[in-house]
Amino acid sequence: MYPVSSAFLQAVQENTRKYYWTGKITTKNGVVYNFDAEDIVKGSGYISSQCCGSTEIELGTVYSAEMGITLLSDIDRYTLEDALVELTYHLRISQSRDSADLDEDYDQTVESDGIYEAIPMGVFEVSEANRTVKCLELKAYDYMLRFEKDFNGFETVGKAYDFIHLCCEACHVDFASTQQEIEAMPNGDTGLSIYTDNDIETYRDVLYYVGQVLGGFFCINREGQLELRKYGNTSVMTVAGRHRFSSSFSDFITRYTAVSSTNMRTEIAEYYHLDPDDGLTMNLGVNPLLQFGLEETRRELCENILADISVIDYVPFDSDTIGNPALDIGDVLTFVGGQADENQISAITSNQVKIYGKQTLKGVGKNPRLAQAKSKNDKNISGLLSQIEAGKIGIHTFTNASAFTIHDQDTKIISIEFATSEDNHAQFFGQVIVDVDADEVTRTATASGNVTIPAVNVDAVSQGLDNEGEGENAEEEPEVIGTTEEQTVSVSLPVSWTEDGHADVIFSFEFNNQMIPIHYPQEHWCSGRHTILLYYPIENVMANFTNTFNVYMRCTGGSATVDTGFCIASISGQSMGADAAWDGKIEVEEYVERFPIGTGNLAGRLRGVGFTESTLWEIDELVKRSYSDTKSGRSSIGGFAVQVDVSGSNS
Repeated sequence: MYPVSSAFLQAVQENTRKYYWTGKITTKNGVVYNFDAEDIVKGSGYISSQCCGSTEIELGTVYSAEMGITLLSDIDRYTLEDALVELTYHLRISQSRDSADLDEDYDQTVESDGIYEAIPMGVFEVSEANRTVKCLELKAYDYMLRFEKDFNGFETVGKAYDFIHLCCEACHVDFASTQQEIEAMPNGDTGLSIYTDNDIETYRDVLYYVGQVLGGFFCINREGQLELRKYGNTSVMTVAGRHRFSSSFSDFITRYTAVSSTNMRTEIAEYYHLDPDDGLTMNLGVNPLLQFGLEETRRELCENILADISVIDYVPFDSDTIGNPALDIGDVLTFVGGQADENQISAITSNQVKIYGKQTLKGVGKNPRLAQAKSKNDKNISGLLSQIEAGKIGIHTFTNASAFTIHDQDTKIISIEFATSEDNHAQFFGQVIVDVDADEVTRTATASGNVTIPAVNVDAVSQGLDNEGEGENAEEEPEVIGTTEEQTVSVSLPVSWTEDGHADVIFSFEFNNQMIPIHYPQEHWCSGRHTILLYYPIENVMANFTNTFNVYMRCTGGSATVDTGFCIASISGQSMGADAAWDGKIEVEEYVERFPIGTGNLAGRLRGVGFTESTLWEIDELVKRSYSDTKSGRSSIGGFAVQVDVSGSNS
């Protein structure tokens, strides 16, 4: 439920209420059109949202909310392409007109007939604008449609927040939760990796699978931010019989006691359950994020998901109410009066608010008694791993899910693991967008040139002017000197200035722990954003063996930054995608901060400052294997003996 004051909750459940709606349209050019109740055609406006389908509760859903409205307006419909529509609900909570009664924690204002509290109803992007003679019909959707953008797929490792952040950055939508909040959730701090053979097509699909792992669903909140919500068991509001125009309730309770997830590597649908297992099974299908890692890690992920959905204990319902616009999908309600059971709870999975009309709430769910047998055997085998056709062109792709800052040490920015079903060749392609901050450099030079002293015309020099009118020479003519000669003098001066330097960005390739010699792509860049294309042909790729191709980057003369999603790469070739097992290799990287050697009074002597470290690692994949050896033919066994006489032994 959207945060509202207690006065709002009380006023919204009264037999009579006074309220009104307002809205604002903002075009792409920044032109704003405000409208109010007089501009809205009666019965035309609605806001519809949902988090599940029409039959059962789902995890990871990414439904978009829809808004429709008809306005008495002469706005040119051609200017409304991708325009934003914001709606606001205003409810009178008090007849007082004293500003001292306002609660600063909420959006409350004093109007002519009392205090009103306003709550936002969402931000929507216009997808369709139609005009009649006097009316403008609008249909709009929230920002969830922005995630309907092609996703090329990548094979990388990251946590749930990294994948969410990557999607939000690529689709220009803010995320409502912080990294700490997501990592504090069950499965939020676990490393995940997308399985290469997947059905991900858009960023919306990525969010769907991440939502499953986190045991919730995604929606766009009223501020236009992506938000992760989970099902709960705490009621936020009681709906009495007098608040309902009509209602129907099921005679069963929907609850889940098991989850099923298909493991593509073993081609087995794994089943995890509570004890007793007498409820429904949540079928996760083939989730690409649940394919890698230890068997224990996969079990922990699925059991955490089961713990999240085990709180579901809802009675499915369908009801038309007088309306509370503060309610959101996922909210838990308690119904009393009439045929409702006040000891049970229900969750809103579908919500439609009619502007100046009723509010329709719905909660879906299956009957555990009828669906139990079917749900326990619904293994979703359609997504199992198929055989690889010989000669088929495959591709492994990579996109960085976290940012890198590079200095003068080699930093791994790309790492792709791949395998083939037969010996052949492959090609590596990559593109990196780099923000370079080059160090400033001081330049010095000597400025030299010639200085010309021009000729000076001197008419005369009088002698004895101090004895004016006296002496023998007082009446004599002054001595004429004439014009001096022009002179040229050579001058040189030192000059220094500071300017932006150039950074050397060097890339190096590594294939199966062997650095590739000679080939080191290098760029000499000034400060700013630059793009480089990388290519390398990979020869002699062994069949059914896990190959690793790494790209390192270093920067001298400055620093470089590669932001999230700014590094994309791929390896393509024939017969790619063989199900290669872990080859027993463990890679460990260690970084130690610099510490002083020989400082102060101990100059000339080595003095190391002690440091401690804590190392935590796990194997991403564990495959049980056995070893046997058969030997045929005779084997020679050598030996020696010596006779020993023991006293009393021959007697």
